[in-house]
Amino acid sequence: MLLTACGPLSIYYREGESVSKMQEQTTQCKVQALEQAPVANQVRQGPPTYWPGRTYCDGSGRCYRSGGWWEPGRIYTVDVNQPLRNTVEAQCMAQKGFRPVSLPPCKSGVKSRVPATRTTTLPPLNTESCFVKFDDGSFQIITPGQAG
Repeated sequence: MLLTACGPLSIYYREGESVSKMQEQTTQCKVQALEQAPVANQVRQGPPTYWPGRTYCDGSGRCYRSGGWWEPGRIYTVDVNQPLRNTVEAQCMAQKGFRPVSLPPCKSGVKSRVPATRTTTLPPLNTESCFVKFDDGSFQIITPGQAG
């Protein structure tokens, strides 16, 4: 069972709820949000960039200038409904009694003091709560001073 962690763990939280129930409710709310605010991609292009020519001089002091050129802006896609979909999802989860939380990864000193065990029930949190993520996507929430 290998451990990995990069950024924060962002989940919906309700103390005492099972992780599987939280994941089930999150999936239901994501589907509902997708139905109410479907993907609406728009193709956009960033501004072009002008690269001025360069001046080159030879050993006899004669200088030449190359021509400049325009580089087109980057083309990218934006889902304009994503912010609305996020709001619909968060409202759905709030109606089910969950709130969003973001926990930092645990420092190695905290991890080494607690046996590695997947969290199955969302524990009480405090300002020192952190998480350990496992390679299979599961996680362990550690709240120093309490059993994990």
